Amino acid sequence: MRFSRISRTFGVAAVATLALTACGGGGDSNNSSDANATITADTVEPQNPLVPTNTAETGGGVVVEQIFNGLVTYDSDGKPQNDLAESIESDDNQTWTIKIKPDKNFTNGEKITAQSFVDSWNYGAAAKNAQVSSYFFEPIKGYDQVSAEGSTSDKMSGLKVVDDTTFSVELVSPQSDFEQRLGYTAYVPMPSSAFKDMKAFGENPVGYGPYKMASEGAWQHNSTIELVKNDEYDGPEKAKNGGITFKLYQNPDTAYQDLISNNLDVLKQIPTSALGNYKSDLGERHSDKPYAGIQSIAVPEYLDNWKGEAGTLRRQALSMAIDRDEITKVIFEGTRTPAKDFTAPTIEGWRDDLPNSENTTFDKDKAKELWKKAESIKPYDKSEKLTIAYNADAGGHKKWVDAVANQVKNNLGIEVEGKSYSTFKELRTDATAGKLTGATRSGWQADYPSMYNFMAPNFAKGASSNDSRYDNPEFEKTLNDGLEAKNTEDGVKKFQDADSILLKDLPSVPLWYNQANVGWSENVSGVDTGWNGVPEYFKVEKTQS
Repeated sequence: MRFSRISRTFGVAAVATLALTACGGGGDSNNSSDANATITADTVEPQNPLVPTNTAETGGGVVVEQIFNGLVTYDSDGKPQNDLAESIESDDNQTWTIKIKPDKNFTNGEKITAQSFVDSWNYGAAAKNAQVSSYFFEPIKGYDQVSAEGSTSDKMSGLKVVDDTTFSVELVSPQSDFEQRLGYTAYVPMPSSAFKDMKAFGENPVGYGPYKMASEGAWQHNSTIELVKNDEYDGPEKAKNGGITFKLYQNPDTAYQDLISNNLDVLKQIPTSALGNYKSDLGERHSDKPYAGIQSIAVPEYLDNWKGEAGTLRRQALSMAIDRDEITKVIFEGTRTPAKDFTAPTIEGWRDDLPNSENTTFDKDKAKELWKKAESIKPYDKSEKLTIAYNADAGGHKKWVDAVANQVKNNLGIEVEGKSYSTFKELRTDATAGKLTGATRSGWQADYPSMYNFMAPNFAKGASSNDSRYDNPEFEKTLNDGLEAKNTEDGVKKFQDADSILLKDLPSVPLWYNQANVGWSENVSGVDTGWNGVPEYFKVEKTQS
């Protein structure tokens, strides 16, 4: 998604080169194009103002990723390469020296310095700022002090400015994939103006990247977000178009109709309702690729029916009552693959035969047996109907949620139904606040290419996307052992062990691995997706009329 070269090899979670197939190829590169023309793309209304450390959902994330680049970017295969970084070095994976390139500026003209990074990371970590991505700074020495509840401290002891272009990072322990994480937007720098009024900054953010906000007021809420090319940006993601207007849709079917009418240039995911006919509708104007993403159902452990040993047995029963093969074939037209773990096949270390993976296999008799065993421990309170929350403004989730609900109802004999939220923002607000009244659909698109990134943000205690409120010290110790491993092989084994613990406890129920089904209009060429399934918008060219 973003890319130049790190000065040392990366460790435990180094991503393998992926052999991905695609239909189409982004159009005819021989067509003449207009480098100053704006393209249109879809997303949904962001949950929060566009602050990098407080944007952990895809609606706002896809916009933030165009405005802010940091030390490294990821190429199409997920390999990290330098952008603002001159070098990232460590002899022990615990103390790091980071040098940034000189003479780089934010789009407001302010110089980017080592202090810019230190200030931004400290802001993201401090409890008083309540940033949803604060846990990304947990490995840094001093995070425990600044992140403690009620703490007024806002400077981590592990961050030191050496000079204008150099800063050091001391971690609490060796972290072999630390440099690989640094392409995620939580680690990007923000200008000094941001810290004067962060809410106002989030409405009109200023960063360093291939695009910038078109003007003050370019974010018209629930309508559009207008970006223009940043002509001063000279990194590896130099835009081939003049800007992006993100249209904020509440219904994915409306976005699809705009696409086939050439009123939308790039649609990042074909809605479920169109999977049966998008190839005939679009011809060669589509791309189909597996990517680092998974769909699941999180079941909050704060719900009375789903606590303790009985709750674990019920989640196992719930998982085994779902026929993933049938749903992926009938509803998704074979464009999804039934999940066997909590990561994705495109990530190094993935296996489909981990211990406890049988809990993802459809077996209605075993599911009934497990449910009965749970009943003997703690009777199920039928007044608490199991609902599965989903957002109606993207992805066509209603159809598959209804199918899952019907399967569970028929195979376990309990009342289950979908619960529609009108927007993704509303659903995430309840999930983040721990106010869900039932289960929720919980998709994950990796922040960086690592097994660790699929598990820590979703299941570590206190993590922003831990919708189930899972808390297992054994799981977290196993994850940390993987980070501190001396070599890649040992690290991957520990991550696999952590994956197996999740497959036993099932804080959420893995459903299927995602596939990027992207479509584009007759007005553009050069469309392709990156390792994480997001269109590489900077490569898209607008065809001259």
